[in-house]
Amino acid sequence: MRIIGLDFGSKTVGIAMSDPTGLIASPVETVFREEEVNLKQTVRRIRQLAEENDVHTIVLGLPKNMNNTEGERVEKTLAFKKRLERDLYQVEILLWDERLSTMGAEHPLLEMGFSREKRKQYIDKMAAAYILQGYLDAHRGK
Repeated sequence: MRIIGLDFGSKTVGIAMSDPTGLIASPVETVFREEEVNLKQTVRRIRQLAEENDVHTIVLGLPKNMNNTEGERVEKTLAFKKRLERDLYQVEILLWDERLSTMGAEHPLLEMGFSREKRKQYIDKMAAAYILQGYLDAHRGK
């Protein structure tokens, strides 16, 4: 059984997945959408990955502000969570604090010398892997 990690953004959703043992998170893909509110294709792709990989848990990054307050992005993420719960009713959707995930995901890309344009291609799925790895590490052995 695998776990999916998601980094939900206004025009993209980064997707990562754990290995079958639940030890390692790996970036999978980034789903792009033209309109922020059009989530049909995004949810369809997440459902497909969940079904193909026997996923029973999705970890969705919660984008709180650094001072622990909740802004507009949190509201949109919670609405996306409700949509996932409705459309993937057999999958548990958990929230995970994603503060600093983009910085954590970008650091290795900078170290590898990726240009700004190249980092844009990878950052969302890398952030999803960073979020998921944080969850896996915190729940190891539980």
